[in-house]
Amino acid sequence: MLRGLSVRDILIIDHLELDFQPGLNVLTGETGAGKSILLDCLGFVLGWRGRAELVRQGAEQGEVVAWFDLPRDHPVNDILRDSGIEPEDELFLRRINSRDGRKTAFVNDRRCSGQVLRQISDTLLELHGQHDDRGLLNVKGHMALLDDFAQAAPLRDETRQAWRALSLAKAERTALAAKIEALAAEENYLRYTVDELEALAVQHGDEGQLDAKRRLMQAAFKIRTDVTKARQALSPQGAEGQISDASRWLVEAAEHMEGQLDAAIEALDGALNMLGQSQQEIEIVLQGLSFNAFELEQTEERLFAIRAAARKHAVLSDELPSVAADLGAKLQTLTSGTAGVDALQREVDAAEVIYLQAAERLHEARMSAADALDRAMAAELAPLKLERAVFKTEISPNEAGPNGTDTVAFTVATNPGAPTGALEKIASGGELSRFLLALKVCLSERTLQRTMIFDEIDRGVGGATADAVGRRLAQLGADGQVLVVTHSPQVAALGSAHWRVEKLVEDDKTLSTVVALMPEERVDEIARMLAGDVITDEARGAARSLLGAL
Repeated sequence: MLRGLSVRDILIIDHLELDFQPGLNVLTGETGAGKSILLDCLGFVLGWRGRAELVRQGAEQGEVVAWFDLPRDHPVNDILRDSGIEPEDELFLRRINSRDGRKTAFVNDRRCSGQVLRQISDTLLELHGQHDDRGLLNVKGHMALLDDFAQAAPLRDETRQAWRALSLAKAERTALAAKIEALAAEENYLRYTVDELEALAVQHGDEGQLDAKRRLMQAAFKIRTDVTKARQALSPQGAEGQISDASRWLVEAAEHMEGQLDAAIEALDGALNMLGQSQQEIEIVLQGLSFNAFELEQTEERLFAIRAAARKHAVLSDELPSVAADLGAKLQTLTSGTAGVDALQREVDAAEVIYLQAAERLHEARMSAADALDRAMAAELAPLKLERAVFKTEISPNEAGPNGTDTVAFTVATNPGAPTGALEKIASGGELSRFLLALKVCLSERTLQRTMIFDEIDRGVGGATADAVGRRLAQLGADGQVLVVTHSPQVAALGSAHWRVEKLVEDDKTLSTVVALMPEERVDEIARMLAGDVITDEARGAARSLLGAL
């Protein structure tokens, strides 16, 4: 429920603060007093499109604040959480318009975009009037209104879920069929490449090992020559023989040295042992350096083939096994693809049956609700002096989608036998207002209550018809909140709270203000609405009569 509105320096309002009440809140005043300005201010803080220039002349910026009471389960709380704002019992909306045109919005002191404001406003308020393009005149919203009237949310959710399942199945089938088609176009390439990679049989580390082996073979002659020289230097004809001679000579001398040469002899024996081990390792290396030119040729061919394959596929050589596996999987997909597409088509067919069944149940619920709504509208139109008008909820076939296979539109014919058409195209200004009111009364019984604003919805009616309009507005406000801008004394008299919009001139400046009326002040205001500028005792009596008829 809208609890209050604060306005500073907007258009011809310098400062204004209103505390709205539950039930029917009426705003009255002379033509041009500024009643529409209040709606402009409210629309501005809610992010609606409106006037470009809002800041009062002489002010640097204008500001509007609106605050609402919210139950814990109000749908606006989901929007707040999605926007990173923690819901509270009260919701404060604040929007500033600078002189240079910049607009800044806040929700509970958290800065937000105009888009978030508009999302929030859709759950808080409904505006109805002759230019009601956001509400009942918007044919795009008629289906949702009918579904709510039919209490068909479970059927609608079931249909949407079935549509999602059908769409997913179709997407999977289409994707696989496209994949099979693309693979078929490159089947020859796939088979040749897989055979080529399987024949190459690359293992992790092959390139490095082959490159090292190739380099070793290329340098083997020089290496073998040097290693052979080293073997000869360590042979019995070289170092081994000399060390053996030295050891023998020291042993012969040691007999006369009383142990002084024992350590030297022992060291030479150790050297001979180490020399023998070195000779064994050299022999092993020489054996490894034994190869022929054909082996080098084979090594180079395999190394170059691996590198060429890696360049061809733009990968490292160690990734070639993965490439072979991926291409092999594509071939397998191609081989089994037809069966896969057939299986997915069966899934699509089954999902389509489920969807059509759900859509048919939803269609039947809509048809039943449309008849009920048409009957309810017929009962509402008679007291509003539209007894000859015909309201028709038209349900026509539409392309299948998440909301079923229907198109829903509210249409009217102002006279029996006349062709039906869209509300805003068939009905005149006064008729349109009454159609909208009757429709809202019928729909409000089963739809989520929001604060409803009616902008001169009683235009063009008077007498008993105006009284009927007022009583239906009061009925709508009985379990919620309604704000109505009105020129009708019958409607104003039925309000549970009453404000008068006034225009004043101070210091050559025109200002608009709003005054909450006490009971006696309401008498004078309604008398003014009845009699005009000169309020007579008879007009006051008639006003008291209207107020006493509540």
